Amino acid sequence: MNLRSCAVFTVCLAVAPSLLADFTYHETTKITGGAIVGMMKMVSAFSSQARKVGEPVVSTVYLKGNKMARVNDNDTEIIDLDAETITTINNHDHTYVVMTFEQMRQQMEAARKQAEKQQAEASKKTTESSEPPPDVKFKVKVRETGATKEVSGVQTNEAILAMEMEATDKQSGQTGALAITNDMWMAPEIPGYEELRDFQMRFAVKMQTVMSGAFNPSMLAMQPGMGQGLADMAKEMSKLKGVPVLQVMRVGSTTNGEPLPAASEAPLPPQPQGPSAGDMAKEGATDSATSALASHLGIGGFGGFGKKKKADPPPADTSATPPPTSSVLIESSTEMGGFSSASLDGIHFAVPSGYKQVQPKTVAGQ
Repeated sequence: MNLRSCAVFTVCLAVAPSLLADFTYHETTKITGGAIVGMMKMVSAFSSQARKVGEPVVSTVYLKGNKMARVNDNDTEIIDLDAETITTINNHDHTYVVMTFEQMRQQMEAARKQAEKQQAEASKKTTESSEPPPDVKFKVKVRETGATKEVSGVQTNEAILAMEMEATDKQSGQTGALAITNDMWMAPEIPGYEELRDFQMRFAVKMQTVMSGAFNPSMLAMQPGMGQGLADMAKEMSKLKGVPVLQVMRVGSTTNGEPLPAASEAPLPPQPQGPSAGDMAKEGATDSATSALASHLGIGGFGGFGKKKKADPPPADTSATPPPTSSVLIESSTEMGGFSSASLDGIHFAVPSGYKQVQPKTVAGQ
């Protein structure tokens, strides 16, 4: 979200909310790959809640004047710029939390102090151990590939945003990078989307005031590359033009200093199918019955009589295969559609009747 000048903010405030057009769209987000998918499949064999993590989340975004609501089956978030509040509604527990911008500022201030304390303790330990802190560099780059395709009924152009935080150990010289690559398919324009941009700008300016004390210059001083990285990010993000109708984001790591490959340029291999919950339960029941029978016959100590023999491991591959230079922890996609400028009812921005208000959670030590 780009922060703009207060002069532009003043101009936007001069426009009466009643003159702002309503806007609605749908957004579908889902996890599409990465190492985390394998872990989710293992856990999902035992947990129905874990199985739902891999299911698509469909949200509807409503915008009317100075209010925006994001609604899905699990929860609803309502941002009210006039009241300076963010209301989070839990649709399962029938509860809701209202947090003011001031409360957010207080929590962020408490979190900053807590981070400074932890940072001071870590710095003391580093000094005592005489181990120099690693050098950290930030890289941000936006490039247009020239590729085009139709998404949600509109023609789009591809732009790839690559971000890296590279750390180098001063003693060993070893490097590693946390990397994010966002493969974005940009539509030149969507009728009504400008209203969303204006809302985000007004919200960003208000949040800038909230966040103004959240960052301490001393934190940037410890990692000079962070300040330059933030400046580079703002410069590169300004190159993006249009509406990101489809985004495929990857988060992972690299070892060669190169960006994490984008989804369109290096598709992930298919994930291996693990055993289902029914298969695991059936195998467990078979093993239990076999063990009980062996115990009853008094042959339980004869090396697992009656159990399936484990398959011999495959022969080791003797070919020289170079180690991978990148690893994708998680890949997710977000697609927009169903754009509409039809007039909206205020019910989309209200807490349903019968829901109970609960207090927001606070930062530890507050």
